[in-house]
Amino acid sequence: MIFRNLGLLSSNPVLFFEILLLTVVALLVAVTVHEFSHALIATGLGDTLPRRQGRLSLNPVAHLDPLGTLMLFLVGFGWGKPVPINPLALRGDMFRSMSLVAVAGPLSNVATAVVAAIPFKLGVLAWPLSAFGQGSFSSQAEAIVALVLAFVVVYNLLLAVFNLIPLFPLDGSRVVLGILPRDLAAGYARLEPWGPGVLLVLIVLGSFTDLDIIGRFLGPVVNALLSVLVGGRLF
Repeated sequence: MIFRNLGLLSSNPVLFFEILLLTVVALLVAVTVHEFSHALIATGLGDTLPRRQGRLSLNPVAHLDPLGTLMLFLVGFGWGKPVPINPLALRGDMFRSMSLVAVAGPLSNVATAVVAAIPFKLGVLAWPLSAFGQGSFSSQAEAIVALVLAFVVVYNLLLAVFNLIPLFPLDGSRVVLGILPRDLAAGYARLEPWGPGVLLVLIVLGSFTDLDIIGRFLGPVVNALLSVLVGGRLF
């Protein structure tokens, strides 16, 4: 996200730092909700490890992963610090229980985006991001509220969709493991050591070259969700 707006640093530094501040606020909300939801569902399924590790908390500091936060900050998608889970402590089928814990994070982000989008959907606020800074607002306070809520909507959708990509270590990989038949799941699980490296390569390619595979997936999906939630677009 910051890379896409670096040109503003020289042409409009005030706007650049406004975006910077809004990004920080939005990613703190998105990552905190996401990781807390993992911890909450795991705890509900019988695992006491997240609580003992201090992850059943809405304190953002408990959930920020340095690299994942940096990626969110710079390119618009990333991850929080993984919640420690003891699969053997979860009730029910281990793979399906892990799948429930995994999908809780993205679903909580979608739910947060839905709530934050209500003022736009009802027409109480104008959607400000199609032409940043050009929205029609009755006061400076209204413009600030609209921008904060818009960034919260966007970052929660970005985090949700990104984490549902079925690539280790993202949540989508755990969801897939819970859906696949056991023999296929075992084969898929053997790909786990390669996942982080492949993911990092895709992020770097998308940030510094025209080969933005993740962005070409995220953009249409996030825009489709935005059109439903707020009647607007981002990309």
